[in-house]
Amino acid sequence: MTKQVHLAAHFPGVNNTTVWSDPASGSQIDFASFVHLAQTAERGRFDFFFLAEGLRLREQNGLIYDLDVVGRPDTFTVLSALAAVTTHLGLTGTINSTFNEPVDVARQFATLDHLSEGRAAWNVVTSWDEFTGENFRRGGYLPEDQRYARAKEFLDAAAVLWDSWRDDDIVADPATGRFLAREDAGEFEFHSSQFDISGYFPAPRPPQGRPVIFQAGDSDEGREFAAATADAIFSRHATYDAGRAFHADVKRRLPSYGRRAEDLLVLPAATFVVGDTDAQAAELAHEVRLQQVSGQTAIKFLEQLWNRDLSDHDPDGPLPQVDPLPGENTVAKGRASVRMHRDPIAVAREWRDLAEAKNLTTRELIIEVTGRQAFIGSPETIAHTINRFVQDDVADGFILVPHIVPGGLDRFVDDVVPVLQDLGVYRTEYEGATLRDHLGLARPQLSVADRPVA
Repeated sequence: MTKQVHLAAHFPGVNNTTVWSDPASGSQIDFASFVHLAQTAERGRFDFFFLAEGLRLREQNGLIYDLDVVGRPDTFTVLSALAAVTTHLGLTGTINSTFNEPVDVARQFATLDHLSEGRAAWNVVTSWDEFTGENFRRGGYLPEDQRYARAKEFLDAAAVLWDSWRDDDIVADPATGRFLAREDAGEFEFHSSQFDISGYFPAPRPPQGRPVIFQAGDSDEGREFAAATADAIFSRHATYDAGRAFHADVKRRLPSYGRRAEDLLVLPAATFVVGDTDAQAAELAHEVRLQQVSGQTAIKFLEQLWNRDLSDHDPDGPLPQVDPLPGENTVAKGRASVRMHRDPIAVAREWRDLAEAKNLTTRELIIEVTGRQAFIGSPETIAHTINRFVQDDVADGFILVPHIVPGGLDRFVDDVVPVLQDLGVYRTEYEGATLRDHLGLARPQLSVADRPVA
């Protein structure tokens, strides 16, 4: 059976994939930029718009740097405003479960789902670093196992809150003067190791029953969490081999939770460069990578592995001869990529071997090792490659990350989407009203037993 391709648009903010200095780039915070990208995605019949979040500016060597999300405005404010200028596009927000509370987050997502008439989604993340915790009263951070335990209980609590209302609880009958079908509408109680809450939830049941749940963890705990609770997983594994392995690993975990393969979508982030021909696209992609990784940026990335101040290192020369400094105290606070280097000395050895084999300078090496999977080519090449990846179970679709905002998605929508439509693997019109409809996900049943009408 031929699978349908799912597509979404990521508003990247200032990070190592954005080329904010390009003359074609616009504001990263002006509402017009969000509107343009969202409306372009909707014109392309995308499933949803994805907004990341940063709870603190990152540091390197004690100074703010721009290799990660910087200056991100409030997620709910932006998505609520976009609900008014779009009609079908899903609205996905990244909200942290470590530094928020269930009642607040559940109320905000229920409100967004009502305002958008069923288009809200929550990308659940947990912060791993003490650095982010310093911005909050709780301070510090939770160990990985406790973070996922809290996230699981947070989601369980949110489900109880959303399900504390039934779909028919609001009667609003002027003839009888009766507004609620039962006196205990919204009543809830939830007790766990992390939360001890009870009361009356103030927002009626969302149009989707519950917002769509995304999860972005890549660790074993994160994959298990997604298999147990999420509707979709936001992955970084978009290359063919790594993507197929990740897709298979996540899907094989589902049966133990009583779930089917189609109950969880795997949607990696992917960059793209469209050209008139494959050769032209390759040239453009090379120029983009040079813009994304300046000499200064290359040194910043190098420092994250070496865990040393390398500001005097020549980016156009060879890699440092000295080895990285292992340890928990990193020069780059708050960046997840730092903890992915489990053995910095071994990684440095691999980088040296690669640089020697290909005769690469430091900057050239960083360009090669930090490059995300990118779909590069003519519209026909990109469309056929995306379709092949989806049919081969590399992914169920892709969250596209343009390197320029707000117009970076325009050509993809204008030129690549029609080819996917001609292949018969992509919608020509929206067939449903909610994000669950777009993603082929069932509306969840109430998690608590129905109570009799008062």
